Amino acid sequence: MPHTEIEGHRLSLSNLDKVLYPSTGFTKGEAIHYYASIAETVLPHLEGRPLSFLRYPDGVEGQKFFTKHVPRGTPEWVTVHEITVASKTPMHQVFLQDKASLVWAANLAALELHTPQWQVDHQGLADRLVFDLDPGEGADILDCRTVATWLRDRTAEDGVTLLPKTSGSKGLHLLAPIERRDALEVSAYAKKLAREAEDGLPDLAVSKMAKDLRGGKVFVDWSQNSAAKTTAAPYTLRAKERPTVSTPVTWEELDAANSADDLVFLTTDLPPRLKSYGDLLAPLLDLFSGGKKGTSKDEGFRARLPKA
Repeated sequence: MPHTEIEGHRLSLSNLDKVLYPSTGFTKGEAIHYYASIAETVLPHLEGRPLSFLRYPDGVEGQKFFTKHVPRGTPEWVTVHEITVASKTPMHQVFLQDKASLVWAANLAALELHTPQWQVDHQGLADRLVFDLDPGEGADILDCRTVATWLRDRTAEDGVTLLPKTSGSKGLHLLAPIERRDALEVSAYAKKLAREAEDGLPDLAVSKMAKDLRGGKVFVDWSQNSAAKTTAAPYTLRAKERPTVSTPVTWEELDAANSADDLVFLTTDLPPRLKSYGDLLAPLLDLFSGGKKGTSKDEGFRARLPKA
């Protein structure tokens, strides 16, 4: 079994040639390499956030394992914290805070990384607003773009700046940095805007989850603002037919897309994108005034959500 040493931690790597995406031949070794290569960019988006993994040890066509509790055999150097919010009883979850733990998780075939909108030091107080735009049958990501543009313009009226990324699946995620607020209040605001989008785009947007309402429309999922819910993290792999990535995009890119394929990004696309654009979601990381995280209670430049 091959070994590697990262930041002073020795890791055993297994089954590197195992194919996880049969349609493309993409292997576990390539998944590990992808996460290792973008660690500097993805780790800040995971900082302080408990991880929920979707593991695919037999590949994306095999059985998946949703892992929220600390996996058996987790090395003692992997960060673990007790979580008391959004659960009837306290539980412990893994936090990927360094490159070594990110590679460790990838070696478990933890392809998908999902996080809540709050950090462990402020459990249940959201510092991000999120909308998950999910196209129903007969709709696609270009329809999501129309809804996203409507939401961008509407939230701008409230001083909220939405940043888009692909979900890595069929839809779009819109995120905004906000002053810390109880997740219940953030959910209420997001639900209000989802209903407004439904009223403003009655032939395209729907705010209710019922699948029989979603044909040819885009579901504006506001519920992921709940303290108990998670969203696919920026730059995470997705367990689809191909090794797609949840990728930040510019509004100009969205406007220029002529087909859904124009908004599909694979692991090989990310290094050149990061070189060209940097981290388009960097505004989510500046929690405090002047970008000096943890040094001030002043969050004045972060959006202050109005009452729902």
